[in-house]
Amino acid sequence: MITGVLFAILAGLLLGLYALPEKFTKDYEFENTWSMFFAINTFVVPNVAAFLLIDGFSDVLAAIPTKPLMIMIVCSVLWGIGAMMWGKAINYIGLSLGFSIFIGTIILVGSLLPFIQVGLPKTNVLLTILAGLAVVLVGVMANGRAGIIRQKDEEVNKDTEEKKGSSVITGILIAIIGGLLATGFSYAYAAGGEIIDAASQAQGNEPWKSAIAVMYVIYMAGGVAIAIYFAQQLSAKKLWGKFKTPHLGKNIMLTTIMGVFNFAASVVFAYAGFKLGKELGGSVGYAIFNTACVVTAIVSGLITKEWVKASSKAKSFLYLGLTCMVVGIVIIAYSNSLA
Repeated sequence: MITGVLFAILAGLLLGLYALPEKFTKDYEFENTWSMFFAINTFVVPNVAAFLLIDGFSDVLAAIPTKPLMIMIVCSVLWGIGAMMWGKAINYIGLSLGFSIFIGTIILVGSLLPFIQVGLPKTNVLLTILAGLAVVLVGVMANGRAGIIRQKDEEVNKDTEEKKGSSVITGILIAIIGGLLATGFSYAYAAGGEIIDAASQAQGNEPWKSAIAVMYVIYMAGGVAIAIYFAQQLSAKKLWGKFKTPHLGKNIMLTTIMGVFNFAASVVFAYAGFKLGKELGGSVGYAIFNTACVVTAIVSGLITKEWVKASSKAKSFLYLGLTCMVVGIVIIAYSNSLA
């Protein structure tokens, strides 16, 4: 159990850090950096990892029954659409509020979805998980509040012309719907994780290689929706030419690092789920994974001085949020020992 919890936390650390290299790309708009990242992340890295590291990978894929494979593909496409909707929500309500609503929805719903596949745990275990989720969500809301106050603190030097016509309600709805769709990641894992693990181990592969196989299906399917979105955005904003820059090599290196970290985070999460067990691996592991990700992202923001100009009130909410999320992780981890 402890091993599974530690791997889930490690996965969250990797996911919380993966976007840092984005700060150092040059001559690129948002769409250029993130489309390059997603292309590497969802198509290049999974194929290289799967075919290079997994013995008999083609046979593993062929052994997946049609029904769970189709469920995984559909849920993964929904995850890809959800991730894109989160980007849209940020345009309406800002990064902090959009992030808190999106991740809050993912943690709450995504942690409970696997129970549809594996059934509800014992009452005391379920109540402990729900208590931990409640504490985590208080932390997420406190972080969102901290972000809103911080944005107001820094608003003096910002051009808010674009936000005047935007609708806060629309942004919140997009963030919630996007978060609900993004939980397809959790359900896809619950639907095919055990099956793919069995097929992979039948080929003589270790469990960590099974985790790569699971994420291969999810990332390849989700990448299709993401690719369509960014192709449309790059064409609409006439940004294809922006890829030609003297910094192309450096930008490819940085987005490749992002892609490797992001994919590795999901693989480690899948492995953590195997270690935590079939009954609670998808739910407990997913909650710890996403919570650790948010905590890591916030702490890295503190280290890189993103909050240096924030007021004491904003920082107070931030520290409250961090504390609640850490306590929530401990409670959720404890629920696995009760099982």
